[in-house]
Amino acid sequence: LTFRVPNIQREGQARLARAFAGILSAAYTAHELKLHTPPLFEVIHPMTTSAQELITLQRKFNETAQFQQKILESKHLKPEHLDIIPLIEGTGTLLKSRRILEKYVDFMEKMNGKRPRMIRPFIARSDPALDGGFIAAVLSAKAALSEYFHFQKDTGIKVKPIIGAGSLRFRGGLSPQTIDEFITTYPGVATVTLQSSFRYDHPLDEVKKAVAKLNRRLGNVDPVLLTAKEMQQIARLDAIFVKYYRKTIEGLEGFINQMARFIPARRERMQHTGHFGYSRQVGKAGLNLPRAITFTAIFYSLGLPPELIGMGRGLRASRQAGLLGPLEKLYPELREAIVGVGRYFNRENLEILSRRFPLFKFVKTGVQYIESYLGEKLGPREPEDFIHRNYTSNVLQNWLRERSPEEDIVKSAQIRRSLG
Repeated sequence: LTFRVPNIQREGQARLARAFAGILSAAYTAHELKLHTPPLFEVIHPMTTSAQELITLQRKFNETAQFQQKILESKHLKPEHLDIIPLIEGTGTLLKSRRILEKYVDFMEKMNGKRPRMIRPFIARSDPALDGGFIAAVLSAKAALSEYFHFQKDTGIKVKPIIGAGSLRFRGGLSPQTIDEFITTYPGVATVTLQSSFRYDHPLDEVKKAVAKLNRRLGNVDPVLLTAKEMQQIARLDAIFVKYYRKTIEGLEGFINQMARFIPARRERMQHTGHFGYSRQVGKAGLNLPRAITFTAIFYSLGLPPELIGMGRGLRASRQAGLLGPLEKLYPELREAIVGVGRYFNRENLEILSRRFPLFKFVKTGVQYIESYLGEKLGPREPEDFIHRNYTSNVLQNWLRERSPEEDIVKSAQIRRSLG
């Protein structure tokens, strides 16, 4: 069991006290029963943006543990410190996350007299994509993996990176059919978190084989260590793609939130207060978007995969900046990914929406540039792709007629084996 503790900079401290109480009471009970102790020793710290957040969490836990030892008159209770998994959820923060680890390790050495033996940095894929778009999220994850293994090489502290990925490429692209592409895209990753569509929307035998394959391959692929020049190129590419993605999404806030009410809820989640909600880099203050699953489902249900948003103009700007070659070298799986995403593209829906919403015209011209870059048209290829297109046409037509499109949203999700 691994707790996700609250980030007190974003979510307040009340739930943190409950988490600490659970960890320490479990340790006390295990000690009394002569079971392995501590049973809970590792926590995930979400929305990490600085080493100071990890340091504050570690200090607060240590103070709480010492207080418990005093109350119970026992100096032998563990843990006194936590193994913290920093979950990093923004493209800009991922690019500088090596420095976060370095500062945190320096603190732990001063506090504890020794450095951690291992760190498991957690790379988010959903929220960086929601925040900055598909290509920026992929590149920042690749950069973070490289930085972690540079950190391992320099310090001798082992890193075992985690990636949290959904089945659709916008949110990571990890499904039973895409394991090879995923591991090639993110070499060096040691652990993945499997989301519900991977487990429940594919035949059981297929899922078992896929899990076995992941267990064989994860941690057995050599990481790709990027040079300082390549890191600079990624930073420049990140700025380009984030700019064009956000320009479009900011202007579609109202439309996105109108559609969100038709996406069926699949689980309870606390509202995410980060990214567009607080990011100073976003031009429109207070932008409020649904969570990543709902956001992704909206665009896929319309036959407009969100991977395409900002991509075309980003590719054009990259070419103009002399960065298209470096992009293809850094992300050699790019063409394969675009073609895979393009199977779910509904050209007629984009034409209709571009007549009603001016910002969709930018998506339309972006798609034209993507097709020019590929040298082929986006659109359905297999029979089920055409069925998916038909359902997405129904979604838009029902919405335009002020009828609920939820039935066709679910049917389209069943075709692609993932809601969002």
